[in-house]
Amino acid sequence: MSESLLEMGATKPALEFKHFPTTFQAVVWRNWGMVPVERLAKALEATPDDIIRIGEEMGLSHDDSLCNVWLTRGYQTIIRLNWHLVTYEQLLVMLGWTDDYLSFILREDDFLWVKMGNFKPTVEAPKVRALSEEEKAMTAEIREFSSTLRNHLPNPVERPFDFLTTIHADGPADNSAPGLRMLYSYSALYGDPLIDETLDPFPDNMLDAYAAAGINALWMQAVLYSLVPWMDDDPKTAAYSAGWEKRTENLRRLCKRMAARGIKLMLYLNEPRSLPDEFFEDHPDWRGEHARNAARSALCTSVPDVLERLRKGVETLFRNVPELGGLFCITMSENLTNCWSKSSMEMLPKCPRCKGRNPADVVAEVLQALEAGAHAVNPTAEVIAWSWAWQKPWDEELIAKLPKGVKLMCVSENALPTNVGGCPGKVNDYSISKPGPGPTAQRMWAVARKAGVPCVAKTQFNNTWELSAVPYLPVPGLVEEHINNLRALGIKDFMVSWTLGGYPGGNIRLLTKSKQQLTEEDFGDAAPLILKAYDTFDESFRHFPFDNCYTIYTAPQNYGPQNLLFEEPTGYKATMVGFPYDDLESWHSPTYSDDIFEPEFGILSEGWGRGCAMLREAAAYVDDVHQKAYKELCRVAEAAFCHFQSTYLQICFVRRRNAGDKAGMVAALREESMVTRRLITLLREDSRIGFEASNHYYYNENSLIEKLLNCRRLLSLLNK
Repeated sequence: MSESLLEMGATKPALEFKHFPTTFQAVVWRNWGMVPVERLAKALEATPDDIIRIGEEMGLSHDDSLCNVWLTRGYQTIIRLNWHLVTYEQLLVMLGWTDDYLSFILREDDFLWVKMGNFKPTVEAPKVRALSEEEKAMTAEIREFSSTLRNHLPNPVERPFDFLTTIHADGPADNSAPGLRMLYSYSALYGDPLIDETLDPFPDNMLDAYAAAGINALWMQAVLYSLVPWMDDDPKTAAYSAGWEKRTENLRRLCKRMAARGIKLMLYLNEPRSLPDEFFEDHPDWRGEHARNAARSALCTSVPDVLERLRKGVETLFRNVPELGGLFCITMSENLTNCWSKSSMEMLPKCPRCKGRNPADVVAEVLQALEAGAHAVNPTAEVIAWSWAWQKPWDEELIAKLPKGVKLMCVSENALPTNVGGCPGKVNDYSISKPGPGPTAQRMWAVARKAGVPCVAKTQFNNTWELSAVPYLPVPGLVEEHINNLRALGIKDFMVSWTLGGYPGGNIRLLTKSKQQLTEEDFGDAAPLILKAYDTFDESFRHFPFDNCYTIYTAPQNYGPQNLLFEEPTGYKATMVGFPYDDLESWHSPTYSDDIFEPEFGILSEGWGRGCAMLREAAAYVDDVHQKAYKELCRVAEAAFCHFQSTYLQICFVRRRNAGDKAGMVAALREESMVTRRLITLLREDSRIGFEASNHYYYNENSLIEKLLNCRRLLSLLNK
């Protein structure tokens, strides 16, 4: 294997994790119980017995029983934990992958390469070696600390991924609300789940739970050439569609299981996908816009043959899988697809065929091809055009060009004005703290209604990147406010989650029942007190310092205590829902000063803590029938508090560190340690805590205990 086959990017030296005596011990710690000891041994040039001994020396007990599920459903967690520790070659050994497959995952698994920062830090390959006396002493301290901590923790109730089998329907299917109610599976893998039927994105128990929650459509990402060999009949290009027959058969089976529960499957087709430059050696006339940061080019949809093949490809897919419920698509920004998809009126495409064309015409032609292909087989199939990143002045013109039967979907909260702490800003998307709709969606829907185009609202009801590590945020008042605002505009069709927020419960039930009704059903006589706690969560959450995509993508709230702290600035820039590092400057928009950002997060976390206290006060009023729902709500709310409070404390720590305030750093570290311990207990009780479908687990027990080791070391340095 040549590492040159995997992109390194504008790389820099990896971080050091000085709370471990050696790097190879950090590798063993972070991968314990996730990567089999045999693979760790091979990667670190040791024997399996060596690895078990190294783990035991740090207080770890050998148990590889969950390794297979981590490798198949938690590989993103493994990649993140090792990004600064091992070389690509070692990572491939640990994962059991080829370099081509890792390259595919980094590119296609929900922009993982972007989340990693668009570069791989350089590391010297760690190898097992003998420890010095000083390293032995530090290892013994780790063993004593971790063993003592675990001995004082309650026994685990759930293990990672147990939710795959423990989530069940709370009642019969609920089809009482009109319109489309679509979301993404809480348990789906984003990359290529149809190639392996054992990685079922929609287990039967989960489908039953969705039907009971009132969901009538689920979506999954698909790449058309992986389902239909539509591009070419040349054997040289067959590799792009390898396995399409198996994927199609698995897709049919899935659609049938869903249909039996009154749920239809929608495909997210972001097409036509760009292809590597070598593809165009045999098809130079098809080459369109070249990617700015990769050796790939678009299939130019201004070429009639490309557009017709796209139409026929979709038609073939729907003929092969007639049970499909429909499709939706993003035609701008998300991936390089048509030649205008990554361009604008200020930065025209370089494709000679497309740069002089009206982008509304180019996008409309793609939508027409998708619609014609689907409706040629199933005239009632849902075909939804998502207006994500459509631009003025041509966005309204495009609405008039939509084919008959195509629905227009807009992000409801887009461009919604905000004002937190006296700082004006706006929402881009992914907001629950600021209920929509915003002005952009309202303008677009008004144009659509005049043109007779049905409207769909893209929303987030269970969670957002404001905090995605809990299955739902207990703020039903904010969600109900948003739903009521949309229904007042006549909106009946909803997409209620992107890849996050697909838990089959929580706030999505507000599509069929009111906040008052759900609270009374869930908690009985305790409902009045629970409603007061909900109000406190609602008002606290309004203080989330939202502005564009800052904070939601870059601040630590999704990782919470898992994000490590450093005695000196690392110089690393925060990445999109990947690594927050210590990059306080990127954690908030330029609109917010640190002097406003810190107290607003403090108000949010302090208020959330009061809401949790109110929930605890309600315990005396919860009878046996409602205990399960009550305990679940308390766990979810407490976990959210841990994430919000940790984010506030990390802001405090970095600011105090940069100011040379040792006393302030010590205070933040001590409280952060308490919050982390609190979260470890919750993690042992509930396997949903810390999980999100497109990022897998943000942390596991070992990585949270590592944070305690991190805080312990820093406190020792500061107290000298």
